[in-house]
Amino acid sequence: MSGARKILLVEDNPDDVDLTLRALDKNRISNEVVVVRDGREALDYLFARGPYEGRDAADLPALMLLDLNLPKVSGLEVLRAIRSDERTRRLLVVVLTTSGEERDVCESYDRGANSYVRKPVEFESFHAAVGQLGMYWLLLNEPPHGR
Repeated sequence: MSGARKILLVEDNPDDVDLTLRALDKNRISNEVVVVRDGREALDYLFARGPYEGRDAADLPALMLLDLNLPKVSGLEVLRAIRSDERTRRLLVVVLTTSGEERDVCESYDRGANSYVRKPVEFESFHAAVGQLGMYWLLLNEPPHGR
């Protein structure tokens, strides 16, 4: 499967990873999901370095779901890095986080997030939110060609 159909989930909390994967499955979003656990690993994956050396860096995911509160490299720093690189600057990035802080919302958009979604606490609300994200960003949204 080409990267154009993959989802890159950047999340350090195993419970949130499990909830997201379950919500994608329950919404019949069958795209391959690559899970990375911190910001450095996300950048290594995208730029095909470190443990991902040899991966085709041009094979970008269709969508990145990015938590902000990550170990090693924060979600905001991941956004800065991908938006400053020609190869990844148009990657679709949805910030999916528990933070409702206005400064996090503003800084996420300032650094190039395509969308900011606060994670609902209860599973049914989270399930619905993930379904809507998948439907919009993977099926309805028209990304630029040749990104």
